[in-house]
Amino acid sequence: MRKEKFYFNTHTLQYEKVVTTTKTKIFRATGIACGIFVAALVLLSISYNYFPTPKEEALIREITQMKQKYADLNLEVDKMTKVLGNLRDRDASVHRMVFGMEPIDDTQWEAGIGGHQKNTLLTNFKNSGKTLIEAQERVDKLSRQMVIQSESLDDIESMAKDKSEMFASMPLIAPVRKDLLARNIHLLSGFGKRLHPIYKVMKMHDGIDFTAKRGTAIQATGNGKVIKVMKSPSYGNYVVIKHGHGYETLYAHMHEVMVKRGQEIKRGEQIGTVGNTGRSTAPHLHYEIHLNGRAINPLSYCVDGLAINEYEALVKSASKMNQSLD
Repeated sequence: MRKEKFYFNTHTLQYEKVVTTTKTKIFRATGIACGIFVAALVLLSISYNYFPTPKEEALIREITQMKQKYADLNLEVDKMTKVLGNLRDRDASVHRMVFGMEPIDDTQWEAGIGGHQKNTLLTNFKNSGKTLIEAQERVDKLSRQMVIQSESLDDIESMAKDKSEMFASMPLIAPVRKDLLARNIHLLSGFGKRLHPIYKVMKMHDGIDFTAKRGTAIQATGNGKVIKVMKSPSYGNYVVIKHGHGYETLYAHMHEVMVKRGQEIKRGEQIGTVGNTGRSTAPHLHYEIHLNGRAINPLSYCVDGLAINEYEALVKSASKMNQSLD
């Protein structure tokens, strides 16, 4: 039961009951309601900031994990970028040193991608949009560089294949094995002006004479195709092999020819034997190399199996103005 209140009226000199007006009641009720509302807001704010809901706690955990994953992904992108950079450096070295090609251009490697339409939606994320755009641009750049590097490796593979075929075709070994020569290799007759053994005049000697016993094996000095099997008064029985890339080799004064015109030949394969046919004063092989139709000194192409001191002696001996054997 609500207690009644009284007050002393000085005019009537009596105690009278306090009567609360409706306006006062409404004002008091409104004040209490506002106080309760403010208190509720304060409690809600405290609860929101310091006491998250289970959903919020799960979301916070997920965001924390995403931050860690994002940091890990950034580290992985950094590693991939470094590895790709090292691969590019090695690629450039191979291009420059082996194939004589220009390496990947720096401007092309570092260039960005024109237009960023696919990243415009990310700007709608107020808090994370910038971070997401930066990450996307790094991934796009790495992806583009991988494509550039892949295309460069395709070029290297193609060039390596061509170079491999070229090296296999080049006449890079001696036509007669050193251990089968009849005399010291240092005494061979070299390329250049030489005294002709029959006419006794100085005449251009377009090859090298390898002295060996009749019947000694003659080997092809590179892969190729036999384009000539002929006999002439000067060369006697001779064979010409076309190696491609501008190279042709000639083997003269042969005793026996073991190949036919049009036959494919591999380096080191026997094509005949040493003889004394044609204008020749002793059994030997006259060997020539032609590059783009011009006779060149075979000396630089006949160094297989020679030590440095042997090669130096060979060069010195071949440069002497001695007499040729044909």
